[in-house]
Amino acid sequence: MTSKPLIAVISCVRDVEGEAASIVKKRYIEAVATHADGVPIIVPAWSDVPAVHAIVERVDAILLTGSNSNIEPQRYGETIQGTPPFDTARDGLAQDMIRTAIAIGKPVFGVCRGLQEINVAFGGTLTDERAGPVPALSHHAPEGADLEAMFGHTHAAQIAPGGLLSTIMGDGKVTINSVHFQRVARLGEGLQIEARAPDGVVEALSAVDTIAPVLSVQWHPEWRPAERDHDLAFWRYLGQAARAAMR
Repeated sequence: MTSKPLIAVISCVRDVEGEAASIVKKRYIEAVATHADGVPIIVPAWSDVPAVHAIVERVDAILLTGSNSNIEPQRYGETIQGTPPFDTARDGLAQDMIRTAIAIGKPVFGVCRGLQEINVAFGGTLTDERAGPVPALSHHAPEGADLEAMFGHTHAAQIAPGGLLSTIMGDGKVTINSVHFQRVARLGEGLQIEARAPDGVVEALSAVDTIAPVLSVQWHPEWRPAERDHDLAFWRYLGQAARAAMR
């Protein structure tokens, strides 16, 4: 039997029956298993640095999922309070996972919050569309939208020619769902922009000088990926990179 790659999936902290729990949305697990043909391993959000190293050492790639929480501004050097909800445990876990994976040459993939975490790990900063004037193009559905409307909020993105994303998805424009308030402000050192929205917001990033691929998208390719070829391409590449690391 051919072995499948092990893919570490970061978790978030949520209250379940009055207790803190490490949670991953089912759609991420299904995307890893079905479209990346990998075995998802949920990483608990309380992991310390030695535990993170032991986990990352044993897996073939890591996936940083989206979340409804925002990254605390002090993580990227800001003194502003920011907009809750926050997830302090996930913030710390994500940075440890990214840095460990890069150091030992494991592929790193990010979705939505995961892109922001990668940018912060490379020394970049973030901003929040709610902190300034009302944007001409909002990247989040209006307050009170149900799940269908939230993930049905879409706009175009232009893939940068000649980049990693172009190799995976092809050149040109794609229609992406948009479910985020935080966004890239200053790009992290060693990262390059792989796609932008019409208003210039960064929609995908990759690392230019790491042992293994580092790729992230600001949208949600795990939301019904079978309906969009470019989202399927994201998961297939994740599986491909994980299998290469496994070998």
